[in-house]
Amino acid sequence: MAMTVAVANRHESGDNINRHLDSSGKYVRYTAEQVEALERVYSECPKPTSLRRQQLIRECSFLANIEPKQIKVWFQNRRCRDKQRKEASRLQSVNQKLSAMNKLLMEENDRLQKQVSHLVSENGYMKQQLTLTTVGTDASCDSVDPTPPHHPLTDANSPAGLIAIAEETLAEFLSKATGTAVDWVQMPGMKPGPDSVGIFAISQKCNGVAARACGLVSLEPMKIVEILKDRPSWFRDCRSLEVFTMFPSGNCGTIELIYMQTYAPTTLAPARDFWTLRYTTSLENGSFVVCERSLSGSGAGPNATSAAQFAKAEMLPSGYLIRPCDGGCSIIHIVDHINFEGWSVPDVLRPLYESSKVVAQRMTIAALRYVRQVAHETNGEVVYGLGRQPAVLRTFSQRLSRGFNDAVNGFNDDGWSIMHCNGAEDITVAVNSTKNLNSFSDPLSFLGGVLCAKASMLLHNVCPAVLIRFLREHRSEWADFNVDAYSAATLKAGAFAYSRMRPTTFTGSQIIMPLGNTIEKEEMLEVVRLEGHSLVPEDSFLTRDVHLLQICTGIDEDAVGACSELVFAPVNEMFPDDAPLVPSGFRVIPVDAKTVVYYCLLFYHWFVDVHNGLFSLRDIFCLDVQGDAQDLLTANHQTLDLTSSQDVGSTPETGSNLSTRCILTIAFQFPFENNLQDNVANMACQYVRSVISSVQRVAVALSPSVLIPIPGSKLSPGSPEAVSLAIWICQSYKQHFGSDLLRTDSLGGDALLRQLWDHQDAILCCSLKPQPVFMFANQAGLDMLETTLVALQGITLEKIFDESGRKALCPDFAKLMQQGFACLPSGMCVSTMGRHVSYEQAVSWKVFSDCEDNNNNRIHCLAFLFANWSFL
Repeated sequence: MAMTVAVANRHESGDNINRHLDSSGKYVRYTAEQVEALERVYSECPKPTSLRRQQLIRECSFLANIEPKQIKVWFQNRRCRDKQRKEASRLQSVNQKLSAMNKLLMEENDRLQKQVSHLVSENGYMKQQLTLTTVGTDASCDSVDPTPPHHPLTDANSPAGLIAIAEETLAEFLSKATGTAVDWVQMPGMKPGPDSVGIFAISQKCNGVAARACGLVSLEPMKIVEILKDRPSWFRDCRSLEVFTMFPSGNCGTIELIYMQTYAPTTLAPARDFWTLRYTTSLENGSFVVCERSLSGSGAGPNATSAAQFAKAEMLPSGYLIRPCDGGCSIIHIVDHINFEGWSVPDVLRPLYESSKVVAQRMTIAALRYVRQVAHETNGEVVYGLGRQPAVLRTFSQRLSRGFNDAVNGFNDDGWSIMHCNGAEDITVAVNSTKNLNSFSDPLSFLGGVLCAKASMLLHNVCPAVLIRFLREHRSEWADFNVDAYSAATLKAGAFAYSRMRPTTFTGSQIIMPLGNTIEKEEMLEVVRLEGHSLVPEDSFLTRDVHLLQICTGIDEDAVGACSELVFAPVNEMFPDDAPLVPSGFRVIPVDAKTVVYYCLLFYHWFVDVHNGLFSLRDIFCLDVQGDAQDLLTANHQTLDLTSSQDVGSTPETGSNLSTRCILTIAFQFPFENNLQDNVANMACQYVRSVISSVQRVAVALSPSVLIPIPGSKLSPGSPEAVSLAIWICQSYKQHFGSDLLRTDSLGGDALLRQLWDHQDAILCCSLKPQPVFMFANQAGLDMLETTLVALQGITLEKIFDESGRKALCPDFAKLMQQGFACLPSGMCVSTMGRHVSYEQAVSWKVFSDCEDNNNNRIHCLAFLFANWSFL
């Protein structure tokens, strides 16, 4: 209906554009000469001012008989006509896309109905077999999903054999893309809808792991074929792809024999390579197909030395089906079916190689997103800042990702070799003496190479997206500015040597300047400026800022199986297109969750100085046992025996939780000169070890088990969440001071937590350690310290007081430890940003985990309340 009205208005406006009503109510028709003059001005300025219209009348004598008001109306009508034309074109395009999507959904519905019928039939057959005999059950189950036959290399010795394999691959691929050859289930977290990229599914039961996607793209089919066949451009895990043989098939198609190498995502397992046959052809209905499968028995790669670092993997029939639609659009069906031979990797990594969700995110969904990104850029729907072309920005992203993958894998044929460093057993150090930073814009050469320090580790109960987002936004929590400045100095001639580094300090300011992002915001390219200034007086007028080119991916918490990365490389402030890049960064990959039973035993050794009212926690020993229920019982008896021989108290706790695990990979690269290789290696090991420690601390702070003020948090005995801590704070306050901390003492659960969180005074809790560390604060407390809940975990009690404040706190702290509470006079403290804060009064008290038994064995933490605080 909207299109009909738009078209009608267009024709009507076309008839009346050259005639208007004059003051007497009669139509005045414009001559061709007048229209030409008006159109010329309109092309220059669609909305001319009154002065410009009057100037037009003076310049063109043939417009003298037309009133200025009529000319104004002509321009209004002309703009309206353009707007209607654009709207009609947009509606027509939307209508074509909706028709194509409707067709796609109808086909998907038909496929699902066939799959349901197939499953019902299969279920009936299985029930019949179970009733007949239990012996044949395994055989019948195995017969449901037979392993595809392997094709020996001897078939590839003849064109006829290759054509036969290609046709069989085509048939199997089409049965997966549009049929029921694989038991597809919807990809978690990827529900189809108006805002969805497409329809995504993963395999439920099949040989290997498989993923499927289909969607609509505004590109011609042949352009899509060209993009998808160039796998290194969009598949970030693809190291190289070589076509060794290509010949035409009998039906205007082509057959290619391909050797492909892929990167390993971590340092804990070897990379994979594939020998495949790729078949490109067209179908009778006008669709295009690119299908591919492995050829077994093909041996090692073309370079035996290089192939020794790879493990063979198998690609089962996979590929792309591209169907043309009206309006220059295409419907794409993508299937990736791979057997990574997960049995050959460590057990902790096996879920990563046996997860269809990981294949979907890193291959299938990535391919569809890349094609859609190129389509939007081609159609002019994406605009980037700083005058950069989309292709240039994509190249930067690919170079950063590839450089980081090269550093993580350290292939010998790239020039990498392992370097042995003393005391670096937990960190791998590799050296590449063949790598240089020569570039066209800055021909910098040096005698040396690049050194890489890398490590991989397992993290528990942390979301990869949250961790990477924190590392991106709070660089000062883990990075050393001087190390960044050293790496950046490699880009400046004459300032490379380690010994020439000028002493510089980081101001704490980090400015992120976005360059561009993908249409779904799953990847961001940006420039980070770290502000610094020289500590040498004669250089104080020189800028010491450090610029980093950075790519951040996978910060969507709802993307199941997605890998999160933060990769960066120093660049100079000019930021040329051919700037040399030495990337470093982090990669966090989720590993499928599993149920783990924990048993934790803590031994506390206390030292109490009664005279001074001080105490310290001398030692903590933690035993963490993981296993099933029977193992837990055994561990329980063993630990009880251990505690019976100790003179200290113990707190055994058990629980069963769903443990989410992820693999963290860290790789940092440092250019060096030959005479400084050992110095740089030692510095790199120390720095990476420091970064690992900081990231582990952040991961613990980000863990859901850490106290966070989220209403509805579940209680856990001995390890309370936010609600239980709020209850203990209020109960302990009333026990010590005889009054209620909150206005209403009958509150409970979430309501009490919410009122404590919104309390006008700053309330903070710190742990019982030799150096007390804050563990909780309400909103006012966070505002007073100018920090966040995550960063709060690293702030000590003494850090918020200056020297005089710490001296004034000592006698009150002794009183607090003796009688359980203390009232502090007015004073000042310091926020994390260095601003002074004054408060009229402060009180502190011990928080007991069980107020019925207020002894020191039940002390959970110390609480502080700062009343009527304000910044000076």
